[in-house]
Amino acid sequence: MDSEADEAGGQGSLMDWQGGAIFRPVRTGNAFEETVERILEALKLGVFGYGDRLPAERDLAARLHVSRETLREAIRSLQLAGCVESRRGRYGGTFVTYRLPPPDPDLGQLRRAVQDMGAELEDALTFRMVLETGASEQAARRALSAEQSAYLTRRLDELERSGPEEYRQLDSRFHLAIAELTGSRSLAAGVAESRMRLNDLLNAIPVLGRNIDHASEQHHAMVRAILDGDVEAARRVTEEHLEATAALLRGFLG
Repeated sequence: MDSEADEAGGQGSLMDWQGGAIFRPVRTGNAFEETVERILEALKLGVFGYGDRLPAERDLAARLHVSRETLREAIRSLQLAGCVESRRGRYGGTFVTYRLPPPDPDLGQLRRAVQDMGAELEDALTFRMVLETGASEQAARRALSAEQSAYLTRRLDELERSGPEEYRQLDSRFHLAIAELTGSRSLAAGVAESRMRLNDLLNAIPVLGRNIDHASEQHHAMVRAILDGDVEAARRVTEEHLEATAALLRGFLG
């Protein structure tokens, strides 16, 4: 894995941000289907973006606790679907070709999806609130290394430079980075799960300039609080940020 994955790690026990959040062991009897699902989650959440190389087959199979043959079948299926491509040679591997749909959602269809979710939507928003405020609080409690602090700052900088087409993916990547810096694989996996439950709905929110500016201020405040070790401020500003996003979601899709 690359150095960024190591930088996200906990002190004394290096965490792999990309693997810890998404590539946890497959636990069901449907190993092929769940392997496809896990890789797609990584692509949709922006853990791996367009052009990125996935972990080596040996490492990825070990993380998922599946056979290499099952992993190869999953990758072949994703390649047929146009999500990844395999390249041979010294610098070969499996590379991401998946791109998010353009930010032009069918709000009518998504409103119906919200109605179908019913109480599950509020459950998902509550689950996200509890996990992500707790993650920011716990990250602020930790004595982050210089490399870990730089890693978080770099994720914020990437988000700040993003265009509308990649904003939601890099936003997910930023929030997942905070969760990974807690040092808890379970918490990182939980945040990834909560993001996936809301992923299509969050992607349906139009990228509004005023909202992006406001979110940017909150993202900067979150990073400042975490790096300063201000636990109360980290929780408070994260809660304000998630409440604003939930309000937009309810407004557009309610």
